[in-house]
Amino acid sequence: MIDEIQKRILQEVADLHETPVGAYNIRANAETAERNTTENIDIVTKTDLPGIDIYIKANTKNESVHIPVVLSESGIKETVYNDFHIGENADVVIVAGCGIHNSGSSDSQHDGIHRFYLEKGAKVKYVEKHYGDGDGMGKRILNPKAEIYMDEDSVMEMEMVQIKGVDSTIRDTKADLKAGAKLLVRERLMTHGNQVAESEYIVNLLGENASTDVVSRSVAKDNSYQRFDSKIVGNAPCTGHTECDAIIMDNAKILAIPQLEANDLDAALIHEAAIGKIAGDQIIKLLTLGLTEEEAEEQIVNGFLK
Repeated sequence: MIDEIQKRILQEVADLHETPVGAYNIRANAETAERNTTENIDIVTKTDLPGIDIYIKANTKNESVHIPVVLSESGIKETVYNDFHIGENADVVIVAGCGIHNSGSSDSQHDGIHRFYLEKGAKVKYVEKHYGDGDGMGKRILNPKAEIYMDEDSVMEMEMVQIKGVDSTIRDTKADLKAGAKLLVRERLMTHGNQVAESEYIVNLLGENASTDVVSRSVAKDNSYQRFDSKIVGNAPCTGHTECDAIIMDNAKILAIPQLEANDLDAALIHEAAIGKIAGDQIIKLLTLGLTEEEAEEQIVNGFLK
């Protein structure tokens, strides 16, 4: 059963205020708490590793899968392997994410390894939110890893969000795209205190007219550190774009490493990176509206990360 703390965390990471409609697998404190399957979406527990296999039938439309993870006991450290098999011409939403409530002295850590296999023409919107809270001295550590294999003309849209409470994260995403496949990534990230966040994306454009757009928006406050490393490899006539847009505050540090590798004459690849502080005129304008300087900064940051 899900307790009240776990319910609150589920609201943060998966927008769940009640039992979701459709297929779902809710993992709490290293065990499956609740599960439901549908006619078109099956969820099977792995026998060789901790984790699940999700099978989505071909031509499945307008269905969703929720697979949130909650840790509410201090000291839990787990690695979970989840594989998604998305059938030809399916069009689905997958909502993942992990929340850690740590009120103890021991570190809590969840490492999630997700592998996605999109068949020809499949479409997936993937939402992954990370969140941490609790008044304990133990750290909240999240290390998501994604491997994405996209067949011809498949589309995947990834929304990656981490706004609060995660002390350390290493986000590692690698994707292989065949002809006509399209990968869109939108990362939103904020760090504060002494938090550390590292993101690495490697996208291999393998087939003709494959394309990708990897965009990160982030804010680093206090003494936190961020690293954004994005590499697009064009091995065919293709298009790729990667962008890092960051606000730096206080004593924070940010490292942006956009990389492009063209191995074909018709690989059209672009990268952009911008790091800067909040403009003074933005603060002044909001101060004239009656906000304090702290409130003005908060409004600017919230607008930037939307």
